[in-house]
Amino acid sequence: MTGQMPEMPALPEQNPSPQLAEPEAPEAPAVPQLTPAPEVLAEPAPEAPEAPEVPTEPEVLAEPTPKPERRKLRAALRWTAAVLVFGSLGAGVAYGITEQTRTDFPGLSTENDGRWVYPKLTKPALPAGAELPFDKGNTGQIHYASLSALLLPAPEGAKAVPALGGGKNLVSADRFLAEYPEEDRPEMKQDLTDDGLLDIAARGWTMPDSTSTRIYLVRFRSSAFADSFFVNHLGGDLDATRPVIGVEDTAPFDESYPPSATVPSTERVVYDEAAPRGAVHVRHAYITAGDTIALIVQSKKGTAAAVPFHQTVVLQNQLLG
Repeated sequence: MTGQMPEMPALPEQNPSPQLAEPEAPEAPAVPQLTPAPEVLAEPAPEAPEAPEVPTEPEVLAEPTPKPERRKLRAALRWTAAVLVFGSLGAGVAYGITEQTRTDFPGLSTENDGRWVYPKLTKPALPAGAELPFDKGNTGQIHYASLSALLLPAPEGAKAVPALGGGKNLVSADRFLAEYPEEDRPEMKQDLTDDGLLDIAARGWTMPDSTSTRIYLVRFRSSAFADSFFVNHLGGDLDATRPVIGVEDTAPFDESYPPSATVPSTERVVYDEAAPRGAVHVRHAYITAGDTIALIVQSKKGTAAAVPFHQTVVLQNQLLG
């Protein structure tokens, strides 16, 4: 993103979406956060004399070997863009669209802003004694919760995509790679194996207005392997390094994405297909959250609205943060 978003005028509150669980605080925070329900998520005991019994962490593979100049260039572009567009890592606060009044949400300019109605969101249960992904003792930043439980549920009125909704929502690497041009898939598939891929969960739906959404959560053995795959193949440049299927030409940073919509310890890179476009308008975004990378693709014939896309990105980001 190359410029600052102008401050939008306050608008009257109308039909807010379901509330996300938020913690009690002695003083009203600037922006409420999605937080684990106390009866669901377990917090590690402070200064426990013995380490809690947790599920065996996957065998740590050797740190991925950087690819020569391509990785250095993309990494530099990625971090430069992240600082310019989203501010320093960890400086943001959780931002819940479904918790906000209309006047708290930058970028909403009409009463009928087009937000979807999602179910109430809570983070999934962890195995007994397991740490949250960004706890100090969780050095690999591993999500111990079920990967399918970390997927954003479909909103009201959505029709599920059967190919992405069966069983535990787990899909193959080939299904994930089908979102990219065919000539790029062999190299990406090889690097998924080399970079310690564990599993991929997915969910997709179509709304009554024909807007199509697909979400993939790609989990690796640790955050180092996830970061390696992201830098080599997915994003961080001023234009999408490898645009998804359906993008006619380029997909630059989406400058309309609210810069305040951040979740600590995670990053998001949001792209919007540049005009002139073909018959279908494609938006896509990546979220990097420890050992997991999320891909969110939303498309529609004509114009894919920004508000439901941004809403979907923010809520999925909260579930992973």
